[in-house]
Amino acid sequence: MVKKTKTTLAALADIHIKMSDKGRWTDCFQEISKRANILLICGDLTDTGDEEEAQVLADELKACTIPVLGVLGNHDYEKGRQKRIRQILQEANMTLLDGEAVVIDNIGFAGVKGFGGGFDRYMLSMFGEDAMKAFVQEAVNESLQLDRALARLEQEHPAIPKIALLHYSPIKETVIGEPEQIFPFLGSSRLADPLHRRKVYAAFHGHAHAGQLDGTSSGGVKVFNVALPVLKNANKKTPYYLLEIEN
Repeated sequence: MVKKTKTTLAALADIHIKMSDKGRWTDCFQEISKRANILLICGDLTDTGDEEEAQVLADELKACTIPVLGVLGNHDYEKGRQKRIRQILQEANMTLLDGEAVVIDNIGFAGVKGFGGGFDRYMLSMFGEDAMKAFVQEAVNESLQLDRALARLEQEHPAIPKIALLHYSPIKETVIGEPEQIFPFLGSSRLADPLHRRKVYAAFHGHAHAGQLDGTSSGGVKVFNVALPVLKNANKKTPYYLLEIEN
């Protein structure tokens, strides 16, 4: 019999690093390194998509002694400098996923930014003007990227648990609390399809600052909204969420 071990994930999102945040996260990252084995940061790493903000985060991450994985969020795309932000953070030993997959501590991780489009029977369809079709196609493309990454994990490591990292939500439940009028811009049910198809253990996202901490997809996948404001509203004593996985 193979003896199973336990791995603790720490997850957060929407940290919106500013130039004034130098030194703000050092203690937190040191604490996370003592309590968890892997840190996940699910988008909006910077506040205005500036590479100088990314450098502040890169310097703060020096206090982290465990592997750090993440995805970019919409704020990181604001100035069109997402490639430079990605490069800076990867040079700081942070692994950023955009359709890629990695295995750490016998757990598979796949990540994409995701996109909007709405949920369930109110999900936007590929119909109408070219601009509307392009909007929906973006969500389709993100879903396909996630599915391909999870498929690689499934084929190469069929027995290990799989974790999905997103910025946009794959389910409606974790964005409830936000105005219903903006639900189509907070996520898409299209992102949930790969989670079900590839039997993902859990998914983490951010983006919906006034949403709910956790929910369950129609296919039974646990989904956690770890946006920093959500963690604070949930009366969390720490600005991160811990999940223990037996693997």
